[in-house]
Amino acid sequence: MKKLAVIIGAFLFILLLAGCQSEKASSSGDKGEKVKITVTTGQVADIAKSIGGDKVTVEALMGPGVDPHLYQPSQGDIKKIQEADIILYNGLHLEGKMGDIFERIQKEKPVVPVGEAIPKEKLIKSADDAKLYDPHVWFDPELWVYAVEETKEELVKLDPDHKGEYEKNAEQYIEELNKVKKEAEEKFAEIPEERRVLVTAHDAFGYFGKAYNMNVMGLQGLSTDSEYGLKDVQNLVDTLVNKKIKAVFIESSVSKKSINAVVEGTKKAGHNVKIGGELYSDAMGEEGTEEGTYIGMYRHNIDQISKALK
Repeated sequence: MKKLAVIIGAFLFILLLAGCQSEKASSSGDKGEKVKITVTTGQVADIAKSIGGDKVTVEALMGPGVDPHLYQPSQGDIKKIQEADIILYNGLHLEGKMGDIFERIQKEKPVVPVGEAIPKEKLIKSADDAKLYDPHVWFDPELWVYAVEETKEELVKLDPDHKGEYEKNAEQYIEELNKVKKEAEEKFAEIPEERRVLVTAHDAFGYFGKAYNMNVMGLQGLSTDSEYGLKDVQNLVDTLVNKKIKAVFIESSVSKKSINAVVEGTKKAGHNVKIGGELYSDAMGEEGTEEGTYIGMYRHNIDQISKALK
């Protein structure tokens, strides 16, 4: 039913969008006009804001706590998309059926899947479909640099008069990415290797695990649209009990129901597992908070995981 609802929602959105094709976005070439950017997720929004600075305005379709896998576009999103000079999104099927919408819009304006700038050999293949890749690429700051570079290049194409500023801002942002990755490496090096096990509601932390030599397990697959059953819960419970894992983590954009079922299952098996904390996975924190920025969100996750697993 969830899949059907998303498909219907996307279809209706396309119909509404088709009815508004006459409402063209204003030209970004007008002198003094800021570049209007519409993005999907908070992670992509943070790149756009950081590189664009005061030369751009950024509208994000998906706010804090919103699951991009299941996102259903609203009529209010039409205006944001129509008025944009450029649309940036993660890609790699993170946004589900929104990808179909973006394919239609790219005939009208630049539509850029920034996550797909990463070379395919650096991506993690889906265990369920050999043609698909894990879309949660922002969890390795080293890979996220490709998305930063792609955004910078697209802004320079659209607004060459401010090339120098975009390049400087991108350079500073990349320095911050390198810094936060080094912080993570240092903190996780303090965790005994046998305790480096990260258990979450869905399999969003594959790149995180690969970057920091951490074993990652999720109850659901790469998308929260995938179903899980009692067998999946029991398999994860057995793993936690057998490996004596002490903590699991909930996610800000995913229902706590699945992880709570796992915790209850371990209790029945005579093994106590605690909730190690809430992690930001597919969405970031509230705007205006530290966790509402990429770097702040990443540091929050580092701290939560480090404290729980030590």
